[in-house]
Amino acid sequence: MSQESGAQGAGADLVLSGLTKRFASFTAVDDLDLTVPQGSFFALLGPSGCGKTTTLRMVAGLEEPTGGTITLGDDDITHLKPYKRPVNTVFQSYALFPHLTIAANVAFGLRRRGRKRVAEDVERMLDLVELTGLADRRPAQLSGGQQQRVALARALINQPRVLLLDEPLGALDLKLRRQMQIELKRIQTEVGLTFVHVTHDQEEAMTMADTVAVMNAGRIEQMGPPEVLYECPATTFVANFLGQSNLVAGRVRDGAGEGDLVLDVHGTTVHADRARAVVAQGDVWVGVRPEKVVLAPAGGAPSEPAGNCLRGGVVSDVSFVGVSTQYLVRMPWGQELTAFSQNSGHHERLRTGAAVDLHWSPAHTFCLDASQDAAAGVEPEDR
Repeated sequence: MSQESGAQGAGADLVLSGLTKRFASFTAVDDLDLTVPQGSFFALLGPSGCGKTTTLRMVAGLEEPTGGTITLGDDDITHLKPYKRPVNTVFQSYALFPHLTIAANVAFGLRRRGRKRVAEDVERMLDLVELTGLADRRPAQLSGGQQQRVALARALINQPRVLLLDEPLGALDLKLRRQMQIELKRIQTEVGLTFVHVTHDQEEAMTMADTVAVMNAGRIEQMGPPEVLYECPATTFVANFLGQSNLVAGRVRDGAGEGDLVLDVHGTTVHADRARAVVAQGDVWVGVRPEKVVLAPAGGAPSEPAGNCLRGGVVSDVSFVGVSTQYLVRMPWGQELTAFSQNSGHHERLRTGAAVDLHWSPAHTFCLDASQDAAAGVEPEDR
């Protein structure tokens, strides 16, 4: 299947140009330009209401665009009926037919198109999603994860050029969801199709996707490989929505030359990697991820080389979360910063009220535009 579908879709990038969708006075998708390379695993990531599902529905033909075009290779599919598009969708609700066997569910699309001999294709699909031997069961006899695999097989058997995944793992429990993340990536790699995955789950997007596009208010905030978005966020929204970030008000003191930027943070000199600075002059948000921060008793040396240091912190909260311990540290200017410490057993856990200094490397420091909201992208319950 991989070779055949690859031949059919050679050079068949999915391209959205100026794509817009308005509902009365509300603009759900705002002049979106986006290219999804053929054969890639692409994730549209964002909070509820950001426009990601509306974008997916327009690609599927379930919503009519207000403006713009959708092309797949040389084909303009903007106004094609859903059943005429070489696209299939897997939804969070599996939408399986309860009265049909698993084999009949998987074969449904082929039967509808008039195919008589489908047994071999069905067997191959069930083998791909690791459900061999369950062809004669009914959906109610399968677990949630198995039902999701059936829905995936039913979509893949039609050999679409693009497979759309709309929060496909949202109904699964955490452990099963993580297993299915690995399975989905394996299947996508094996079949070589273009997968476009919509999710609000940051871990899900980073685990599976080659490219992640972070959406906010109908627009793309930033797009690229997961590690680039995480390590080098371009906006406060991306810094906060994709994981957690400490954002501290600072000012560039020396932005000249080619070395690190020299910054003033509440009277303390810190350095930042110039390559990770969106802004290199004036007022900035100085950012560092919590897992990059090393806590040390006040006045003591950090357990590993650092470079930057903010002194005078007091531990205000300690949360054990299994693989790590999360610390909240109140700084002299009143802000609480976060640090994650791996529970490796190599150091004692700090207690609430402990006086600490925060150490981290200049290479892990990024600088963002101070005119942006430092709380943008923070989930409401985290504020």
